[in-house]
Amino acid sequence: MKALGKWERPILILSDVLLINLAYMLAFYFRYNYRDFAFYFNSYKSIALIVTAIYIVCFYLFKLYGSLWSYASIDEFMLVIGSCLTANMVTIISTRLLGQRFAYGASVIACAFSIIFIVGFRMSYRVFGRFERIIDWNASKSEKKRVMIIGAGEAAAMVIKEMKSSHESKYMPVVVIDDDNRKKGNSIMGIKVLGNRRDIPILASEKAIENILIAIPTIEDEDKKQILEICKKTNCKIEIIPGMYEIINGKSSLNQIRKVNIEDLLGRKAVELDMKGIESYIHNKTILVTGGGGSIGSELCRQISKFEPKQLVIFDIYENNAYDLKMELNYRYPKLDLKVLIGSVRDKQRLENVFEKYSPNIVFHAAAHKHVPLMEDSPMEAIKNNVFGTFNVASCAHKFNVEKFVMISTDKAVNPTNVMGATKRMCEMIIQSMDKVSKTHFVAVRFGNVLGSNGSVIPLFNKQIAHGGPVTLTNRNITRFFMTIPEAAQLVLQSGAYAQGGEIFVLDMGQPVKIYDLAWDLIKLSGFEPNKDIKIEITGLRPGEKLYEELLMSEEGLTNTKNEKIFIGRPTFSDLGEMKERMKELKGIIEEDDVQLLIEKIGEIVPTYNRSMAECAATTA
Repeated sequence: MKALGKWERPILILSDVLLINLAYMLAFYFRYNYRDFAFYFNSYKSIALIVTAIYIVCFYLFKLYGSLWSYASIDEFMLVIGSCLTANMVTIISTRLLGQRFAYGASVIACAFSIIFIVGFRMSYRVFGRFERIIDWNASKSEKKRVMIIGAGEAAAMVIKEMKSSHESKYMPVVVIDDDNRKKGNSIMGIKVLGNRRDIPILASEKAIENILIAIPTIEDEDKKQILEICKKTNCKIEIIPGMYEIINGKSSLNQIRKVNIEDLLGRKAVELDMKGIESYIHNKTILVTGGGGSIGSELCRQISKFEPKQLVIFDIYENNAYDLKMELNYRYPKLDLKVLIGSVRDKQRLENVFEKYSPNIVFHAAAHKHVPLMEDSPMEAIKNNVFGTFNVASCAHKFNVEKFVMISTDKAVNPTNVMGATKRMCEMIIQSMDKVSKTHFVAVRFGNVLGSNGSVIPLFNKQIAHGGPVTLTNRNITRFFMTIPEAAQLVLQSGAYAQGGEIFVLDMGQPVKIYDLAWDLIKLSGFEPNKDIKIEITGLRPGEKLYEELLMSEEGLTNTKNEKIFIGRPTFSDLGEMKERMKELKGIIEEDDVQLLIEKIGEIVPTYNRSMAECAATTA
């Protein structure tokens, strides 16, 4: 319903006054002969003001002056009937009390005419508005994107209605697709259902479709993946309505449409969490998250906040991210006891002060340098931040009797070919050896690339596509494991619930994804033709980069957990004394600023580190 403007309400009231009196005139004309009509109409004139006032007051009480009928429904029609019947009954009683007696038939006819006139006048707004929109619609057809809508349900009806009614809409619905064959041939708001998912490529070509919109808010991930695979055979830009909440809340459907993300193509089932298990070790506890402003760290903080910790302490070196997260969590969880602290994990004294003041029960250690090419150029910074930083945080956790310490690791720590991966393997060795001498349960969680995280390949590809290409990747055959940020954070929390000490939890990320295929899909989902509209350019492997990642070293093995996506690798290092000696050697090398000696020492500490393999791959790619 459209709200009334400044002059529209007085005009509407005046029209109702005229229509009500016209209804009574016609009622007398049809009920009495000409001579009696004149008599009764003259009698009516003496109480016309009272009758009119009764109707107008009833219309106000039934809220008929709250809006015009731009989008009227059966509810508004029933309000008119109710208000006219009420007004007619009050009028009959009032005329009897005033000594003016009309036949009941005349009153019934007057009421019927009033309903017809009042409804008809208001419906004229809707008819005029529809006619106006049709004119605008036809005039702007050439400027709109031709859209195929997948899903012939309530969401599709809302979307089509808004596409047709909104002057600002850039879409023109052309055809609807649905797998329910019973709907084929039917129309939704004038748009026909012409086929199922198998017909998408043919219909897209026949109807010159430019955009495909998936309007199934409750679609399963596997179904979504299959439909997207079919849509990729077209040259259309693909968009999606993300969830059912827009329909429930009645929000503007077009405003909620988003681009299809590469996450939609993973086709994963939703992660099933042991909520009670997580809550039991998070609820009413003090939680410290290092690197809390980063991609994984910030999502961990969001997930942790849901379980009502006693206090959440975020520790990060980068103030901008930390500040943004603080504002977000303060808004979403106003009752959360939140502390955001700036500092570096390299500064052991700062860490000890934080541990002493806040006494955390659980520590999630996400602070790290993670970019492979940058760490190849700055290996000493990788050692300082990743290795010594982890040792500092772990030492504080041991000293201040933390219950659980969960470190975020990476699949690059397995048989590493780069400095970053080797430092992460050293971090795993630190926490495994620390676990042997501490009451704190030290564990690591190992997973691969996180879609959408800072510095990940997806944002880079999207920027390159936005600029018209080329999309660059290092090798046509390179593969990586992928998971989403929420998925990674949830499984880290779940692993913490299983922690007994010394484990390396390995997350099941499904099958590895070819980066070339990923680039191809992103280009297609953006509505372009790969290597025609947007070129894919192979640049060659970078130093430290390998074609594929591994999740386990040969000696680790796997043990199942209650969660089918989480496995446990056996501890393979336990000598804390040896680790401390190695770190003393590393510290001396850093002070001497000898990069070549540092690389050699990393190879001694991490026997599986194979730098020559990475260099060989980079030169032959």
